Formats: sequence, C-alpha cells, structure tokens
Amino acid sequence: MTRSGRRRWAGLAGVAALLLGLLFAQGALADPCEAIPEDGRLPGYLTLGATFTGQVVEVIDGDSLCVAVGPTPREWVEVRLGDFYAPEVATPEGLAARAALEGLAKGHTAQCVAGFATYDRIAAVCRIDGASIGDQMRAAGIKESGKGLAAREPPRAIILPPTPIAPTPVATPLSAPAGSGPCEAFRARGGVRVGEPGYRLEWDSDRDGIACEPLGRRRR
Repeated sequence: MTRSGRRRWAGLAGVAALLLGLLFAQGALADPCEAIPEDGRLPGYLTLGATFTGQVVEVIDGDSLCVAVGPTPREWVEVRLGDFYAPEVATPEGLAARAALEGLAKGHTAQCVAGFATYDRIAAVCRIDGASIGDQMRAAGIKESGKGLAAREPPRAIILPPTPIAPTPVATPLSAPAGSGPCEAFRARGGVRVGEPGYRLEWDSDRDGIACEPLGRRRR
C-alpha cells in the first residue's frame, strides 16, 4: 500500500473511531429510567404521597437514581432525592457524591414516598434499611451544595411578638376574722398550717401556708 493509501485509511479509521465514540456517549447519556415519559405524565402509582418500593438499579449522579418497580426500564422510576442536594456531577465533589450514592444504594431495595414531579423524574424521600438516603449520605460525610441547601430550607416565618393578654382579676382573699370564731382558737396557738385540720385558704391572707396567723408574726 502506498503512503497516500495508508494516510487515507488512517483518516477513515479516525473518523470511524469518532463516530463510535459519539454513539457510546449518546447511549451513556440516554435516560435509563422510562417510567415517567418526557411529557411528565405520571403513572397512577406515583401520585403525591404514594409509596413505591423497588431495587435501585441505576445511579445517575449524586442525588438521582432509578428505582425499579418492575423488570423493564418502562417500570424504572427516576428519583430525585428530596432530602439531599449533591454538588454538580462535573465537579470533584459531585463525582464523590455519585460514588458514595452508588455504594450506599445500588442493588439495595429502597422504599420511597413520592413528592412532586420534575419533568421526567419525581422528587421523593427514599429509605434503605429504615434510614433515609439523604441522612446516610450526610453521615458518610458527603457535603451538599450551597444552592441545594438554600432550596431545601423552608421559608422562614415572620415571628411577631405575642399579643399582651390582660391578667385575670384575682379576688382579694378575706382576712381571718379577729377576736371570735374558730380562727381565734387557731391564732391563739400560732396559726394552722397547710395540711392540718382546719386550714382554709381564705384565712391565709398572705399565702404563706399559715392561716389564722397571729397579727404580730405576719410577714411584711
């Protein structure tokens, strides 16, 4: 083969390799979860608040995965974790989050509670072995992105000071009668204490626990 022929074949081989690479890249980027079509129409089992369970068959990035509720990709639900926001997958932190999620979830059975749909996936909180995946990611030391944290924080309520409430009027206790009646007998022996026979709250004018107290001993 002449030199020009070799160059021609080398050029064709390079083009073929480029085309194959593009085909593989397109396959890698294809959505493996097809339970929710691109128009966002939800299957009946993915209504808000519904529970769905299946094996995690694919991990897409640090906070997205596929839960298989059936054997075919048309029954694989793409889930966006509702309780964890990973950094962008193009960053080193995002790649670390994806690797951690794959280690925690892939091949395990997840029980998820459906939230709102976002395009062809659904936000959901998923649990594996009773613990939410978001909590497990944080426990593994995977940091969330600042943008995601802000999105997850609930709106802060404006707290107003409480409206003052007028105090309930308290009846002025009656003073113990002086000079006559049962209280006089108690007063003669220094008063009657709470819990002793004859104690009456209305005779304890200073509320010190001693009724019919001698006048000279009352606290000032």
